[in-house]
Amino acid sequence: MTLRLLAASALALMIGLAVPAQAQTQTATATAGTISVEDWTAYKAKFLDPSGRIIDTANGNISHSEGQGYGLILAFLANSVADFDQIWTFTKTELLLRDDGLAVWRWDPNKTPHVTDANNASDGDILIAYALSLAGETWQRPDLTSAAQSMIAAIGKHVVVGTPGGSITLLPGVTGFKSTEREDGPVVNPSYWVFEAMTRFATRDKATDWKALSRSGQALVQTARFGDRQLPAEWVSIKQSPVPAEGFPAEFSYNAIRIPLYMVRAGITDRNLLRPFMADAGGPGLSLVELKSGAVSATLSDPGYRIIPSLVACVVDKKPLPQDLLRFTPTDYYPSTLQLLALSYLRNIPGGCA
Repeated sequence: MTLRLLAASALALMIGLAVPAQAQTQTATATAGTISVEDWTAYKAKFLDPSGRIIDTANGNISHSEGQGYGLILAFLANSVADFDQIWTFTKTELLLRDDGLAVWRWDPNKTPHVTDANNASDGDILIAYALSLAGETWQRPDLTSAAQSMIAAIGKHVVVGTPGGSITLLPGVTGFKSTEREDGPVVNPSYWVFEAMTRFATRDKATDWKALSRSGQALVQTARFGDRQLPAEWVSIKQSPVPAEGFPAEFSYNAIRIPLYMVRAGITDRNLLRPFMADAGGPGLSLVELKSGAVSATLSDPGYRIIPSLVACVVDKKPLPQDLLRFTPTDYYPSTLQLLALSYLRNIPGGCA
């Protein structure tokens, strides 16, 4: 989540590692109509403000670029043009205020001015651009396609950066994460790689090597594993060998839980990459883990969280999902969003695995 935006030579080594061939085969799964009218109606009744902003109900009802991106994607998956346009209107008028073509990341209804942090968040930018590209081509909307292309180019120009070894990485934001800005920089967040979006960007923008960026994200997930459970940290220094970044908790937490969802939705189903994320499948909740001690700091029982390890086990081992996870009732913004993304994927794969 972009709310964790609190603030490179090693990546070249990671890219040199052998990423399993299956892990590099990605298939876009975003198809309009794979979220039911009933589910989308329930979601938007709770989280979509009439102004077009998606409300983060667990964080003071603020809005952010990540939420707007998710909202656009879900509206597309629900095939709701009117709702998509409503969300896009707020996004472009209230968040696309930077002079580099990227979105400011935080908007607070209780503050004046409403923008309380003008830095961008690259995951939010990617989600917005991805949704615009999907909707523009599917609904034959040149205005959306043009906006998508401009934003994809801006992402590639400003937050996809080279490393001394000749590879590339994704900065979490334009400001605050570079080697010139942090002693342990560059610092990256593995959950900011929206793999299905990068697959699409690769066929529509040749200025950036999006396939190489996708491979770098997979290599990061493969190598930045810590503790007994071999889980990735939220924030990782890649100055040398990947290590949890200074100044951030060394934990597998709310950011990182979406990594396997992004991989599965992109068709990345390699067991070696996904195995650490299956431990909680079918259990009482999704574990947040302190990586140094291995202690479970919290167990998340919301269906939107529990569906992620079960989805991974379903895709990798054909284990049926518990039936309660297939029923959607909105709770808070983040788990409800993750659950709808998982359900959309399940409804779009031939034969399913549920």
